[in-house]
Amino acid sequence: MVGAWCFVDHFGPDDVRGRPGMRVPPHPHTGLQTVTWLVDGVIEHRDSLGSHQFIAPGELNLMTSGRGIAHSEYTPPDHPDGMHGLQLWLALPGSARDGAASFEHHAGLPAYTAGSVTVTVVVGQFGELRSPATVFTPLAGVELLFGEASRISLPLDKGFEYGILAMSGSAIVGGTALEPGSLLYLGDGQETVTVTSDGEARLFLVGGEPFDEPLVMWWNFVGRSHEDIAEARTQWMAGERFGTVGGGEAAPLPAPELPTVRLKARDRYGRTF
Repeated sequence: MVGAWCFVDHFGPDDVRGRPGMRVPPHPHTGLQTVTWLVDGVIEHRDSLGSHQFIAPGELNLMTSGRGIAHSEYTPPDHPDGMHGLQLWLALPGSARDGAASFEHHAGLPAYTAGSVTVTVVVGQFGELRSPATVFTPLAGVELLFGEASRISLPLDKGFEYGILAMSGSAIVGGTALEPGSLLYLGDGQETVTVTSDGEARLFLVGGEPFDEPLVMWWNFVGRSHEDIAEARTQWMAGERFGTVGGGEAAPLPAPELPTVRLKARDRYGRTF
């Protein structure tokens, strides 16, 4: 984990000309928030709250599962040629994980420019800028877009741990080379980090206060025990708890079978309990 960030799916860049693109039928979530950020393409989101939202590059979809929500994600038939983006998960703390589900869409996010680098605060707080998105632990999710070869010094919170993902282009972060698809863990206790790129590049910085609650992550669920996960699976398969996603013809995704051994909680260091 990096703060409350517990999962990242970096998809693309893909050429989806003449192809259907993203096709993710209704599926459930518990104990987390999904952070969806596109840099190319379009996705149609529907959920069991009745939300229906298209997301385009530079916009944020934030879905809070609370105790349970279901959603689907599709590329609409009339779509751009490319698909590239991120979906990240934030673990909800104990005080929020059994709360109500919600959905937010934000088309305008705070940003600043330093030379040829545009810094966009997608979620949380970075320096003096704060995203309007609702979060439940102190954290930051920030896009760094380099228009040309540049060097930037980023202010960090000494109480946060950080990681940085390369989405496109290459960069040197604190002296370490980073290529697309790589996530570099920066640790905590730092006040600044220097990022250098020799050309156009897109990076995504994640950070937050260390998350000290051990988690059980399995399939689309984040819980605290084997029993949490088993209960969520049983209720999803029985059509309970998560509601119904409208507007689509695809059947909900069935949950895989649980393993024949107990799922163990794991803390931020990877220790099991």
